Amino acid sequence: MSKLTVDKATENATPVTTTSKMAPTRQTGAFALMDSLKRHGVRHIFGYPGGAILPIYDEVYRAEARGDVQHILVRHEQGASHAADGYARATGKVGVCFATSGPGATNLVTGIATAHMDSIPMVVVTGQVPRPAIGSDAFQETDIYGITLPVVKHSYVVRHAKDMAQIVAEAFHIASTGRPGPVLIDVPKDVGLEEFDYVPVEPGTARLSGYRPTVKGNPRQINQALNLIGQANCPLLYVGGGAISAGAHAEVLELAEHFQIPVTTTLMGKGAFDENHPLSVGMLGMHGTAYANFAVSECDLLIAVGARFDDRVTGKLDEFASHAKVIHIDIDPAEVGKNRPPKYPLWGTCVRC
Repeated sequence: MSKLTVDKATENATPVTTTSKMAPTRQTGAFALMDSLKRHGVRHIFGYPGGAILPIYDEVYRAEARGDVQHILVRHEQGASHAADGYARATGKVGVCFATSGPGATNLVTGIATAHMDSIPMVVVTGQVPRPAIGSDAFQETDIYGITLPVVKHSYVVRHAKDMAQIVAEAFHIASTGRPGPVLIDVPKDVGLEEFDYVPVEPGTARLSGYRPTVKGNPRQINQALNLIGQANCPLLYVGGGAISAGAHAEVLELAEHFQIPVTTTLMGKGAFDENHPLSVGMLGMHGTAYANFAVSECDLLIAVGARFDDRVTGKLDEFASHAKVIHIDIDPAEVGKNRPPKYPLWGTCVRC
């Protein structure tokens, strides 16, 4: 693991074979970062500059002059992380935000945590003090890698400029696949200035050993779940934010109409199903409709789609849908059965593959 300081998803990253035909050119780590972002379709960056990230902002200036990217200057770094989060929700693309070291980086944390809790794909780039100064309590040095460990999907500290393109490719792959989430890339100032023979890494070529998100559900489990739905007298669809992240609006509608199943959504799931549809009973939980909560109490089969049985929804967990069998569909195996053991767990995406 020579190229990574830490790798949360796997301990050994498989080397990536680039599809680029370009010959190596002498470039800086900052150029490699901006060029890699461009190759991954990034056209908008939300950020606020500072000392440690100035080499990267020099390249941002040049990229803007070429028309490659638009940088949106915020008035506070927290605004950058929330804006990147909102951009990702609105567009379905990976949101990108920049901040400098120390207080700049720590101001991003609330937005990063929000994206982590709501499964929003983000790549967060922070400046860091030069490599020789790391660990010396240098001016505006903060261990943003350590601070954000609980609220990111993955983290990198770039130790060598030559690894920049690889790390960016991996970061976008991790942020946008499986259960989406934020990925942190911490870039020491001298890495941004370091020159090396740059060869791009093309999007879609990143492969990490040990990181294999479950996408397709098990056919046997799916058939068992369908049989259970067919036998139920009062089934109910409980739809969460995962259905929106997956873009499963059409699939939820088809399932509901085919079996004539009422649909209730969480706050994060609002929009996954038309609330003017005759089968909609609205949002459930503490702030939901009375009839949605009555429906949960009376159903004999609860089909959870991309929902996590949050306490704002369930209240007393042992009294939530107490008469119902549960089918839990989620792309993250860690969520299935975390709060409520399902009769049939289904791991994978809820859209057609």
